[in-house]
Amino acid sequence: MISDFTGNRDAVRILDRMRRLCSRREYCAGDISRKVHTALAALQYDEADEKNAAAWIMDSLVRDRYVDDRRYAAAFARDKSALSGWGRLKIRNALAAKGIDRDIVSDALASIDREASDARLRKVLETKYKSLKKSFPGSDMYSLKSRMLRFAVGRGYSYDEALSETERLVSGKG
Repeated sequence: MISDFTGNRDAVRILDRMRRLCSRREYCAGDISRKVHTALAALQYDEADEKNAAAWIMDSLVRDRYVDDRRYAAAFARDKSALSGWGRLKIRNALAAKGIDRDIVSDALASIDREASDARLRKVLETKYKSLKKSFPGSDMYSLKSRMLRFAVGRGYSYDEALSETERLVSGKG
């Protein structure tokens, strides 16, 4: 049973601050929970009261839909894919590191447009190819391919996706 902290001005003030933060942008439950615990620790509550106040604040934020991991994961996946050019693997790992449930991560990744993701990979690798081509003379294609593959895999694309696109670029078929 979560204690009621509506009479506790400090807890209510922290709840209001978290609501303002969450109304400006999406946060996952883990990120907001860390912020809540940091704010409560500054007030020097004892451990039990801090835990109860944090649970009350988080329950209120989730109940009022200020915090929704499903909504956060979908927005995160969409933004990282479209704006940052991240691949599915990097997005999956980033969401897992934030403590998002696997099913929610899978749903968020399913919402990414596969064709748009492939087009972003193509564009990113074309740009990288143009910059690397100057550094590697025609005889050092192995090093060029290796650098391009490492770059794409580091961006979160699968090795197979990166390899086929790299081969296409290096062979001059694209």
